[in-house]
Amino acid sequence: MTAPPSPLAPRSRPHRRGPAWQFVSAYGLLVLTALLFLVFSLTLPQTFPTRDTVDSILFSQSIPAVLALAAMVPVVTGSFDLSLGYGLGLAHVMVLQLVVHAAWPWPWACLVVIVGGAVVGAVNGVVVEFGRIDSFIATLGTGSMLYAVTGWVTGGGRIVPGPGGLPAAFTDVYDSRLLSLPLPAFYVLGLAVALWVVLERLPLGRCLYVIGANPRAAELVGIPTRRYTVYAFTASGLIVGCAGVLLAAQQEIGNPSVGLDYLLPAFAGALLGSTAIKPGRPNALGTVVAVAVLAVGLTGIAQMGGDFWTTPLFYGGTLLLAVGLAGYSARRLRTGADAPRGAPAGTPQPPSKASGGGTPGTAP
Repeated sequence: MTAPPSPLAPRSRPHRRGPAWQFVSAYGLLVLTALLFLVFSLTLPQTFPTRDTVDSILFSQSIPAVLALAAMVPVVTGSFDLSLGYGLGLAHVMVLQLVVHAAWPWPWACLVVIVGGAVVGAVNGVVVEFGRIDSFIATLGTGSMLYAVTGWVTGGGRIVPGPGGLPAAFTDVYDSRLLSLPLPAFYVLGLAVALWVVLERLPLGRCLYVIGANPRAAELVGIPTRRYTVYAFTASGLIVGCAGVLLAAQQEIGNPSVGLDYLLPAFAGALLGSTAIKPGRPNALGTVVAVAVLAVGLTGIAQMGGDFWTTPLFYGGTLLLAVGLAGYSARRLRTGADAPRGAPAGTPQPPSKASGGGTPGTAP
């Protein structure tokens, strides 16, 4: 006969929410995007629900989306790269410097800048992991050095092409269309899919998630945490280099201070994205959804006549909200809030076919 439970024993509480809650948790941000678009369409029927607005969003938000994906990769490992904005500024300035002043063919200039971005990312990773310096401090220091190099290259002024302008093939990298849609939108889509495959379907991505969840446990099971973290920073730097090429093709002049304007939107998108699609962890598709929410919100506010200061206010408030929601989602994931019904808190979930199975640590 089974003995009754002791009254002093802690009562088990159900941790799993219903299907409706799980849907809201995973896809609530996507639903919010649709609702915002609907609200602004009803409020501004003459200007918002138009092809021009959609094209404007896809064109203007492509570079913030690419940079948000770049910021997301180190966040997966529990690190932050604050040099993103400085690296973006240097990358786009170097493209124009090589094309305008050094007379390089634009494909070679773009290739060198992208490779240089990867090298900068690798240096950030080495400084963080092998120098044992906190990622905030390390990347802030390297970012300041990148900003100094940008000032040295430009002399503090702008790089302006001559009367002939930039090669048309180079500006078409940003200005062209595919299937009647802005080409930069397809860059974002392709990059997001590539990162989703790496992080969700390949062993490397699952190991990066384990490192971000518990670096000590990752080391104990034989994952080379330092090397994989350097890989994450290198990938981030490479993506920043690509964003710099797009920025150069968009602006067609070299502005040494423009990159800093993209730092806050990048982290707002990356952190807010960890509350969508795969709540509790950074993911590529969630980051794209988060950027879409920010883009729709900012576009609607601008068309309603919002002042210039509403943009930093919106991004700052969104960043605080994103950090809070991301922390809440991560705590629910760690304490077993999404564990199978009846399982105690902290019970690890069995590996699923979707996640590849067999990965130690947290379920991807």
